[in-house]
Amino acid sequence: MTSTITTTRDEAQIRQLITEQASGICAKNVEQIMAHYGSEAVLFDVKPPLQFKGVAAIRQMWESSLPYMPDSSGTEMQDLSITIGGDLALAHWLLRYTGVAADHPAAQMWLRVTGGYQQQQGEWQIVHEHCSIPFNPGC
Repeated sequence: MTSTITTTRDEAQIRQLITEQASGICAKNVEQIMAHYGSEAVLFDVKPPLQFKGVAAIRQMWESSLPYMPDSSGTEMQDLSITIGGDLALAHWLLRYTGVAADHPAAQMWLRVTGGYQQQQGEWQIVHEHCSIPFNPGC
């Protein structure tokens, strides 16, 4: 069984990882965005081809996406939940971009994000990430 102190430390590390990655996205800093992905990570994204396997494919996705991101932005996160079991953890939250022009697509929506993390040699790495946009099928 994992002790409360270890769980608290691990949760703080995962929260920091999530914050650093969001800051990297806002700064359009590919190295900062990629810093915590495991080599075999899988990312399901809102844009085609919808699935990216491995850090090379994920890096390419970010490099091609960042030019379309606002030049200056921040993020707002709600309902972050982290569950840790040994060397595996899951987190999910809602995210939106702030400080962007109202007509920019990034300002128009909330994103749903789920992250899967694995601890290797004392460091948490992203092994799975899923980002989706809610939609109303009755429209």
